[in-house]
Amino acid sequence: MAGDRPKICASIVNNDLEAVKKVESLVDLFELRIDLIGNGWQEVAKNLIKPWLACNRRAEEGGGWQGGESERIETLLSAIELGASIIDVELGTPGVEKFVMEIMGRADCLLSYHNLKETPPLVKMREIIENQLAAGADICKVVTTAHTFTDNIAVLQLITDFPENMVVAFAMGDPGQISRVLCPLVGGYFTYASIEEGSESAEGQITVENLRKIYGMLEDA
Repeated sequence: MAGDRPKICASIVNNDLEAVKKVESLVDLFELRIDLIGNGWQEVAKNLIKPWLACNRRAEEGGGWQGGESERIETLLSAIELGASIIDVELGTPGVEKFVMEIMGRADCLLSYHNLKETPPLVKMREIIENQLAAGADICKVVTTAHTFTDNIAVLQLITDFPENMVVAFAMGDPGQISRVLCPLVGGYFTYASIEEGSESAEGQITVENLRKIYGMLEDA
């Protein structure tokens, strides 16, 4: 399989810097899950060499943030000062357009959507990406939950439907694992992986090592 190496974004969910260093050469960027790391996330950020994106996921979309909304947003803004090159904020965030304006020119904005129950109809998911773009997204992310194999096909179709845009789209859960693997292979900007087993940030996440092994096999095929 020819082409650029598929991009992997490893999710950091704790302050185990030793584990982070072990996978550093295998990944292209890191996702710093502020909501899961909690106190001390700043120290983790200061030790990252690869580019990283800041995520402070709200509870409504599967995150662990327990504080108020204004504090959540302020924390994300503070991540820019520490070197975050991408800020992930949910499309459903109140006043999201204002937030996008605040980070414009300082970092790239990844507008995300997470459905913890199902994979919506394709027409609905297209509307979500259109709304993300209209709100000023540099990167669009749509993550659903797979129950059938065809859910994988639907969510991956989004990537090919928006070839001029940077899109990350896949489905969670064990039935959605194939979409995680295929996301960057069909044109997705990157895919997510866990640093090690037991440190997944979402159901169905594959480890960095296993994902890179799969891509290596495909390159040799």
